[in-house]
Amino acid sequence: MNSTARYALFFIVVLLANIMQTITGFAGTVLAMPFSIILIGGEEARLILNILGIAASLGVVLLNFKAINWKEVLKICIVMAAGMAIGFIIIHYADVSKQILYFILAGFVLLFTIIGIYTTFFKKEKVLEEGEVDKYAKIKEVMLYVILVVAGVVHGMFVCGGPLLIIYATKKLKDRDEFRSTLSMVWVVLNIVNLVRDIIAGAFTAENVGHLMAVLGISLAVLVGAIIVGNLIAKKLNKKAFMLITYILMTISAVSLILNACGIF
Repeated sequence: MNSTARYALFFIVVLLANIMQTITGFAGTVLAMPFSIILIGGEEARLILNILGIAASLGVVLLNFKAINWKEVLKICIVMAAGMAIGFIIIHYADVSKQILYFILAGFVLLFTIIGIYTTFFKKEKVLEEGEVDKYAKIKEVMLYVILVVAGVVHGMFVCGGPLLIIYATKKLKDRDEFRSTLSMVWVVLNIVNLVRDIIAGAFTAENVGHLMAVLGISLAVLVGAIIVGNLIAKKLNKKAFMLITYILMTISAVSLILNACGIF
């Protein structure tokens, strides 16, 4: 497949992934990343999707600034930043082949899919009776912070720790506007951290910056179109149906990445 065809398919992936992101509220980057790695390579995909994540989140933040829970933003950013540092060390300094890293990403995507299907379609919240105490409350709280750290590791490596953060956020942020605006603020902060880290690490060079800016410019235009289309669809169609489609696409993307790492696809 020639370069033009690869980038055309990449822009289609960005479009479809962000339509799903707009409708379901999650999974845009984790859906796009495996396909993007296959089409344009892991490093370029990570740089472009990270900046797209900042742009998409800024829109939500500006529209819902008053709803942000700043206490949770600070807490999440500190804990996830610790995990991101680990992810950064793994992806830049550990002697791990790209194939192994792609297998790890595919494994996380499949894990996110299983967790998402369970929590969306099967899990039933246990309602405590009056005066009843949850004896596992402290263990659950610790596990939530462990999940945040792991989310940070995944985000530092692949810019797609969102699905794990969703597990934490659904327990801590009950209001819809607070949920969306707070998580969007988190992504603005953490993706800017990733961007600064990439700049310091020399990811943007005189040789590649013109190419990256051209790809990013088209991608941002596609992102705007995806948000418009996604909002129109969201008003008319069943959200759970689209979440199911998202999980199916995530599975396909993970399997495709595994086959690519094996040299089959």
